[in-house]
Amino acid sequence: MTHKIILDTDPGIDDAMAIFFAFQSPDIEVLGLTTVYGNVPVTMSARNARTLCDFAGQDIPVTQGVGMPWVGPESTYAHFVHGDDGFGNIGFPASDTPLDPRSSAQFIVDMARQHPGEITLVAIGPLGNLALALRLEPNLPKLVKGVAIMGGAAFVPGNVTPVAEANIWNDAHAAEIVFGADWDLTMFGLDVTNAVPFTPDFLDTLAEKNPKLGGFVKESAQFYMDFYSQNRDDRVCFFHDAMPLAWLIKPELFRLTRGHARVATDPLNRGQTMVAPEGTTASPLWLEAQQINVATDVDHDALRELYISTYGL
Repeated sequence: MTHKIILDTDPGIDDAMAIFFAFQSPDIEVLGLTTVYGNVPVTMSARNARTLCDFAGQDIPVTQGVGMPWVGPESTYAHFVHGDDGFGNIGFPASDTPLDPRSSAQFIVDMARQHPGEITLVAIGPLGNLALALRLEPNLPKLVKGVAIMGGAAFVPGNVTPVAEANIWNDAHAAEIVFGADWDLTMFGLDVTNAVPFTPDFLDTLAEKNPKLGGFVKESAQFYMDFYSQNRDDRVCFFHDAMPLAWLIKPELFRLTRGHARVATDPLNRGQTMVAPEGTTASPLWLEAQQINVATDVDHDALRELYISTYGL
């Protein structure tokens, strides 16, 4: 079965790896890339997404979306992780192909109305575009097949604060809106993404299997790997953003836990994703919260092989 998706992204090195993975999978049809601020400012995010599409030969819409958090000042950006250009400072030329003129939120709504019940929204950045789309179309949960996000940390520490993961922390109020909507939401957070380190030989294999797209990932990921390898004895990085896509293709690789979820928006705990597994609490404050699925484990070896084999198609 082919999965129709809209990929909401903030490229970003691991976003690039995920985008190319989606493009190469015969089981995924990417209807468009919607962009948001996060790893880089939204103007750079949109231009990077267009650049990746052109490089991969994909003539699909790319839209520019939310550039600020739902509440509060402009975010800081993760240039120390992704480089000043979002691609590890490799000097890759930016595309001059025009963007789709619609906002990312409007594109999501338009596509959901055009393909009711068929689209999975895959969000691998902060959730401002999805939150705004919910405001534009309150019936959006009934129009999409489901939502899969990379973000959060249910039962493990965060990576920005002791309790918060970067994508959710970047726009906690938007995440609260998205987590509270009545749709089928599956979260791939640090519980699984930080459990699978990727070593240089993985990047070598991607480049060997696919010299063009895999070669781009290998070159851009050197900067990314430098960041993740600090204070470690081995050289590794983490490709967080491809996991929701891998789950669409091979859900049997993942273990999911269902529970009531809330997102903290107070200053101290901002961005914390709190999940009460089914049957573990009777507090009305939790039972009134929407239920989501949380990925808590993955078959590491099979996941690596899926990435490699897809890049080799």
